[in-house]
Amino acid sequence: MVQKEVTKTVENFQRPEKAKIKVRRLKTALRHQKPDRVPVTDFFWGDFLRSWRSELHLPGDADPYVYYDLDFVVTVPNMDPFIRSFETLRENDNEVIVKTGFDAILRKKFSSPMPEFIGFETDTIDKLEALEFDSPADRRRYYKAGDNQIAGVGDGFERNSPPWIDTVKKYWPEFAVFGSIIECSECLTRLIGPENKMLWMGMYPERMGEMIHRIGRFYFDCSKAQIDAGRRYLDGFVIWGDVAYKNNMFFSPDYWRKYYKPWVKAITDYAHAQGLMVMYHGCGDMSKIFDDFIEIGIDALNPLEAKAGLDAVELRRRYGRKLGIYGNSNIQVWETGDEEFIRKEVLRKLNAAKNGGYIFASDHSVAGDVSGKTYDYIIKLLREYGNYPLDLGEFDLPDLG
Repeated sequence: MVQKEVTKTVENFQRPEKAKIKVRRLKTALRHQKPDRVPVTDFFWGDFLRSWRSELHLPGDADPYVYYDLDFVVTVPNMDPFIRSFETLRENDNEVIVKTGFDAILRKKFSSPMPEFIGFETDTIDKLEALEFDSPADRRRYYKAGDNQIAGVGDGFERNSPPWIDTVKKYWPEFAVFGSIIECSECLTRLIGPENKMLWMGMYPERMGEMIHRIGRFYFDCSKAQIDAGRRYLDGFVIWGDVAYKNNMFFSPDYWRKYYKPWVKAITDYAHAQGLMVMYHGCGDMSKIFDDFIEIGIDALNPLEAKAGLDAVELRRRYGRKLGIYGNSNIQVWETGDEEFIRKEVLRKLNAAKNGGYIFASDHSVAGDVSGKTYDYIIKLLREYGNYPLDLGEFDLPDLG
C-alpha cells in the first residue's frame, strides 16, 4: 500500500542533473575510485546555525547544505517505539521536561546543547520483555507530522516535526538523500538508559540477547517500511549505532557479534539489495569491530572520532581500499579558529582521499563552538584542494593504498 502510493506520486519524474552528479560522486568515491572532487557533508547543531547565519549575515532560514552545495543529507523518520505526542511534565522559560515515545523522561535545558535523561518508565528487565512496540509500517512514521524524540529532542527542542517524506522530497532535487535507522544499542540507550543497558547485559546476558534480537527485528522491519515509503527518492541509508566510547567498546566485541551484528548485516543487505549506499555511524573507538563492518559490506564508517584516537591517514594505511572513511576531521581543531592549524588538519586528512573512499566531514558534528567563519574557511579549503587529482602541497603524503 505504501509503496504503491509513493510510486504513483513520482511517476514519470526526472531527477535534476545537479542531484545526479552528487549521487555519482558519492558512488564513485565509495567504490574507491576518483570522482571529480571529494564529497563533503556534515551534521549541524542549532547553536552553530544561529552563529553561522549571524557571522556571515545570512537570512534566518539559510541552509548550509544549500549555501555550500554539500553532497548529501541524512533524514530521520519517526523511530519511536510508541508513536505519540510528548507528555509535558514541566515547562518554563529555562527548561522543558517531557515523556517521549521511548517512555523516556528527558529534561531539555534551553541553555545547554543536549538533553538529559532523568528517568525511564521501563526500569526492569521484566518490563522490557513485556513491551509491544507500535507497527514499523505505521504511516505516521513516514507520512505524518508529529512529536519524535530523535528529531525533536536534541541540541534543539521541536514539537510536531514535519513529515519525513516531505523532508526527503525537499532535498531530493539538489542532493543525494539518505534515510536512516537506529539499531539495537541506540534504542536501548533511549528506552532503558545506558547504565541499565550495560548492567542488564552483564546480569542477564541471554535474556538481553533475546531482547536485542526482538529490537533488531523491529528496526529491520522499520528499515524495510522506510525504504518502501521513500522508494525512488532515497540514494542511501545510515545506521545509527553507538557501541563505543573514547577508549573502547561499551561491551565485549563477541557479545556484539552474537546479538547486534546480525541485524546490522540484515539492514545492510536489504538496503544494498534496493540499490542504496549504506553507512554506519558509531561514536568512540570501534576499531575492534572494523573488520566486521568490512565483512558486512558497510560502504563507509562515520564519524571516526579523532578524540578517540582514530586517524583517517592511519586507517587508510592499515585498511587500504577495504574501508570507506566518512568524517574524522578533528572538531577540536576547528574550535580553535586558528586558520593555519585548521589548514594543516584539513589538508593532511585529504590524503585519505587519494584513491577515493573518503567523504569529508567533522569527526562528529558541527556544534556551536565552531564559528561560522571557520566553517566557511574549511569549505573554501575543500573547494580549492579537494578536486582530483589532489594536490595537497606541503601536506602531500605518499600513496596510502
